[in-house]
Amino acid sequence: MQPRNMSMSGVVDLAAVKAANEAKVKAEQARAEAARQGGGQAVSPAGLVIDTDEASFERDVLQRSTEVPVVIDFWAEWCEPCKQLGPLLERLATEYNGRFVLAKVDVDANQMLMQQFGIQGIPAVFAVVAGQALPLFQGAAPEAQIRQTLDQLVQVAEERFGLTGIEVDPDASEEAAPAPVPAGPYDALLEAAVQALDAGDFGGAVQAYKNVLSDDPANMEAKLGLAQAELLGRVKDMDPQKVRDAAAADPADASAQIAAADLDLVGGHVEDAFGRLVETVRRTAGDERDAARVRLLELFEVVGQDDPRVTAARQALARVLF
Repeated sequence: MQPRNMSMSGVVDLAAVKAANEAKVKAEQARAEAARQGGGQAVSPAGLVIDTDEASFERDVLQRSTEVPVVIDFWAEWCEPCKQLGPLLERLATEYNGRFVLAKVDVDANQMLMQQFGIQGIPAVFAVVAGQALPLFQGAAPEAQIRQTLDQLVQVAEERFGLTGIEVDPDASEEAAPAPVPAGPYDALLEAAVQALDAGDFGGAVQAYKNVLSDDPANMEAKLGLAQAELLGRVKDMDPQKVRDAAAADPADASAQIAAADLDLVGGHVEDAFGRLVETVRRTAGDERDAARVRLLELFEVVGQDDPRVTAARQALARVLF
C-alpha cells in the first residue's frame, strides 16, 4: 500500500461534534484541575506507548488528549506494512519525549473503533488533540514524512490548544495512570446522547442534547451534537438515489436541494453541501430561499464554526444575500 497523505484540517466528530474552541476550553480546565491537585504525574518512557481498546478508549485517548496529543496507530497482526510502521512510531514516541503519546489499536479486536474512524485500510494513523480527531496518514510512510507530520501535529497542539506535552521521568513507575479529567455538570447527559447516537437512536440523542440546552443554552458541545443528531435523523430513511435524481432534475427545487445537501454532508462532501445550498439561496426567493438559508446555517453547526470551509461558505452566503 502506498502512503497517502491526509488533511489535518479536522473531521466531523466521531460521536458528538466538538468545536475547537470548546475543546480548548476543556483542555484548559483539565490542566487547571491537574495543577490544583499538584500537577500531572510524570510517566516512564514505556508509558509513552500504550495498547488501547474500545473499553479503555475514553480514558486512554480522549481524556489523555486534553494534556498531550495522542497518536493512534490502527494495525493488525496479519498486516505486513504495520510491522514496519509500528516499531518506527514507537521509537519516535520515545524520541519526542512526551510531546505525544502513541496508542495502538488492533483493528481485528476493535471493529467499532475502526468503523467510527472511517478506516478503509491499514496501517492508518490518526491523532486526537483536545478531543479533536485529525487524520494524519495511511500506509507505511517514509520516516522523513512521518517526522514532518508529527512536527506539524505538536505545533498545532501547542499553538491552538496550549498542549506542550507531558513530563517523562525514566524513574517513574510504569503503573502510574494519568490524572482523571474532572466530570462536568452535564457529562452524564452528554454521554447518554453519545450512546444514543452510537445505537442509531437519533431521536433519543436529540432529546438528550435538548435536555442539556434547556439548562445551559450556551453549551457548545450540546449545540453541535444536536445539529449532528438532527442531521443523521433526517437522512436515516432517505433513498440516496431518488434524492440525488430529484435534485439533478430541478436545481430550483429548494426541498430537493436541501435533502441532497444533507446527504452530501453525511457523506463527507462538506464543500459540495455548502455550495449547493448557497446556489439554492441564489436561485430561489421567499420561503424556499429562507428554508435553504436556515438549513445552511444548521449545517454550519454540524461542521463547527471555526472550520475554514464554514468561513468561506458564510462569506459566499453573504455575497448572495447582500
